[in-house]
Amino acid sequence: MIWDSSLIGKYDLSGPRYTSYPTAPQFDSTINKIALIDKMLMPSEKPLSLYFHIPFCAHLCYYCACNKIVTKQYDKGIEYVELLGEEMRLRSLMLDRTRKVTQLHFGGGTPTFLTEELIRSLFSDIKQHFNLINDGTQDYSIEIDPREITHSKLKLLTEMGINRISIGVQDFDSKVQEAIHRIQPIKMVADLVGYARELNIKSINFDLIYGLPYQSMEGFRATLADVVALSPERISLFNYAHLPERFRSQRRILDESLPAPSMKLDLLKMSIESLISAGYEYIGMDHFAKPSDSLAKAQKQGRLQRNFQGYTTHAGTDLIAFGVSAISDLSGTYMQNYTDLSHYRSSIEKGQLAIAKGYISDVDDRIRHQIIMTLIAQFELTTALIEQKYNISFFEYFAEEVDNLKPMIEDGMVEIDYYGMQATIKVTERGRLLIRCICMVFDKYLSSTIKYSKVI
Repeated sequence: MIWDSSLIGKYDLSGPRYTSYPTAPQFDSTINKIALIDKMLMPSEKPLSLYFHIPFCAHLCYYCACNKIVTKQYDKGIEYVELLGEEMRLRSLMLDRTRKVTQLHFGGGTPTFLTEELIRSLFSDIKQHFNLINDGTQDYSIEIDPREITHSKLKLLTEMGINRISIGVQDFDSKVQEAIHRIQPIKMVADLVGYARELNIKSINFDLIYGLPYQSMEGFRATLADVVALSPERISLFNYAHLPERFRSQRRILDESLPAPSMKLDLLKMSIESLISAGYEYIGMDHFAKPSDSLAKAQKQGRLQRNFQGYTTHAGTDLIAFGVSAISDLSGTYMQNYTDLSHYRSSIEKGQLAIAKGYISDVDDRIRHQIIMTLIAQFELTTALIEQKYNISFFEYFAEEVDNLKPMIEDGMVEIDYYGMQATIKVTERGRLLIRCICMVFDKYLSSTIKYSKVI
């Protein structure tokens, strides 16, 4: 991946992150819920990917834009786990119970907010309604706040089948941690990593954020050095989007404490160079992985996929999601639960699925979905695959889009290699950092009225 300052300056636009296509702003609250449920009832032999959203946090992190409920009343998890159990029962009635769960993820909020007793209860419900596996091929992961985990709880999670963890690090600089209200000394994280290794957790991810208050080149370089020393298999490096008008907690972050846009770019460039020089590979869209990690291997083999959990090695699964705000994806049929806990509770207590809105993709959506997700995961698209699958002429169907790619081709971001009537669209090393801009060319729903994050 080549850093090209002139291209970044030209194309640092705002756009979707493409964890789905169409993206969430297209989901419709007036859609016929029966039509969505009918899609779920359709027979399928696909394995399952399950997602559980745990919204509770004991601490308020000022930068956070997640759907969360901040409370130190840990007994709030009791009712919530009961609601998840009932939602699982309702969903499982519509699914073949023999379908294997190859992927499982707990996000939040802070999933480790749940007590050990509640974790056991939740897994008991999952095992009752779904076909969990524990043969080493599973990809079962959980997001961890180092302040909300004990050795005993982590050991319990591994006994339940968890073999991947994602640790929220953000920055090790004490001044930055104080400004974002997330104090977690490096020793706390190092101890967690060390014990995870003892438990043979096969993959550890660190979440880092650049653009936080009081970050400096020297301070973030020191954080990266500490991260490399702890040697996680994967690293996610996110851009902090300061939107205090949308997220109340961000109003506690002073504008004058934030690094200037030019400094943010310097932080990102330095971070990329540091991680690549340390042996990590740039997977794309903020993600890095060791060459030995399954993400890097899947990208080389053309198997890498992208969904609401980010990049994944598990292609061909149906994603069934539980809890407030959770989004399910069944081959392009999307269902999002209510984002408000009271509405979610009310639906489940009435014996109804808590679907707030959804979307059913048409053929054009599915074509564009495959193009965008292939480019974002592999940086390369063979047009013949699209033509054969959908019985179209690619360059006729996408004449306007291909024409809109010409400035990017001239700028050295994209290449189209023709051979006969077919072609391969390739994202160059200069274009990889701007992959979202390239994907936006094929997005027919882009709207200037929707506020997206910057691509850099």
